Amino acid sequence: MAYQNFIPSVWAESINRELERACVFVEDCNRQYEGLVASKGDSVHILGVGKPTIKSLERENANGVIDDAEEIEDTSVILGINQIRYFNYKVGDIDKAQAVGGLMDALSQETSEGLANEMDKYIATMATNPQVQSLNASAVLVTKDNVLSLLDDAIEKLQENDVNMASGITVTVSPRFYKLFKQAYIGKDTDNSQMLENGRVAMYGNVTVKLSNNVEKTDSGAVDNIMIRTKRAIAFVNPLTHTEAYRPEKSFADAVKGFALFDGKVVRPKEIININVKYA
Repeated sequence: MAYQNFIPSVWAESINRELERACVFVEDCNRQYEGLVASKGDSVHILGVGKPTIKSLERENANGVIDDAEEIEDTSVILGINQIRYFNYKVGDIDKAQAVGGLMDALSQETSEGLANEMDKYIATMATNPQVQSLNASAVLVTKDNVLSLLDDAIEKLQENDVNMASGITVTVSPRFYKLFKQAYIGKDTDNSQMLENGRVAMYGNVTVKLSNNVEKTDSGAVDNIMIRTKRAIAFVNPLTHTEAYRPEKSFADAVKGFALFDGKVVRPKEIININVKYA
């Protein structure tokens, strides 16, 4: 049987490798919890702690008497793993497919891009999560004259939340927003060999600007909800990508099916801002 020559682990590894290259929103998530989950319905507790108060001690205080120990407020969120996306298609005789140069690689890449797109769309929806602060009470009309001011305002809000700007900030914009940004910001980074990976298109100060068609839209598509965030703001896990080949009962062909298991959650809401804008 031809499908016996299909090696699922090799294909799954190839898909995962291409996923890393294709993901835009996912790349800027915290993935440290990925090894803690392995199946649908599993969950991971993510603990967070508040900041201790830093106090002054007078040098004249020879006895070194200090205040009683304060109780630091902690937080705990549960990240459930409930998102599944699958694929199932015929590829003809796999032996023949493997004999045709590049065909299986092309199928693997198309599968990876499709899965990456689904993951990115899911993460993009978190811009409108109730925990996430919007830059404006309602969407503001963005033009080339105010686009940089809007970015500056969002950066300022992150700074007011004590976000360390040196830790790496990313803003993921839509094509409409990027067109206005490009018109306004002439001094963008032009190192295309580096910037074009995973949607990178420019640097604005120490903020990486990335381009994606998956920016969350509301109000029947009239409003873009653009994320500016740190990599700690959203936790993401993709613990399992599964593939297998089989012989469809009613077909003279081989087929490949599989699924990706993933989920994400806003875990540091102070480190993400929704720049909600509309267009003329």
